[in-house]
Amino acid sequence: MKKIITNFCKSNTSLLVFISLMLVFRSAVADWNDVPTGSMKPTIVEGDRIIINKMAYDLKLPFSQKTLIKFADPERNDIVIFESKVAKKRLVKRVIGIPGDTISMQNNQLSINHQVADYTVVSQQKEYTLSQEHIADHTHLIRTQVQPGNNNQPHRANFNEITIPAGFYLMMGDNRDNSADSRSIGLVPREEIIGRSNTVAFSLNYQQYLMPRSERFLKAI
Repeated sequence: MKKIITNFCKSNTSLLVFISLMLVFRSAVADWNDVPTGSMKPTIVEGDRIIINKMAYDLKLPFSQKTLIKFADPERNDIVIFESKVAKKRLVKRVIGIPGDTISMQNNQLSINHQVADYTVVSQQKEYTLSQEHIADHTHLIRTQVQPGNNNQPHRANFNEITIPAGFYLMMGDNRDNSADSRSIGLVPREEIIGRSNTVAFSLNYQQYLMPRSERFLKAI
């Protein structure tokens, strides 16, 4: 058996080197991540494969979360990928609060450092509303559920003022009423953050036999 393995390695050296380099590249430089849920709708939808820039903030030791060189810290509005120990899985969310920020939310209206967000309704559907959220010099789309009755806001639409401590970040999904984010898993430690995403590599429609969504290929997010 040992001889067979040795002969295989000798005859396939180039292939093995290529595979090793690709694994190192995907571990430390760039990768893509499948998005199976709608927690980031409308920015990211189910079936998107987003590109992860793993060197956006750090150079890490391949196959680990150990930082070798720090380049930058996440900023507000970044879409980041992190390995959540609390959720026990990889998550994709938007950075809402950075260290030192004071954040609160009332009836789905954010306040950052006592600056209250402005909202412009873009589309009103039967079950949800799409709005432009403008706060702290950033604008992006969010989705909120249409609730039956008056003043029947979901629990996650409100949280009291919190000041973000050093080394932690407050993350939220753009699909505000359907996102397991810092409102349920708590603040995210800096060391759990893997990288940043700005682009959808490609997208498959889960509801139509995995048909490709060509309009989302290389779409900026």
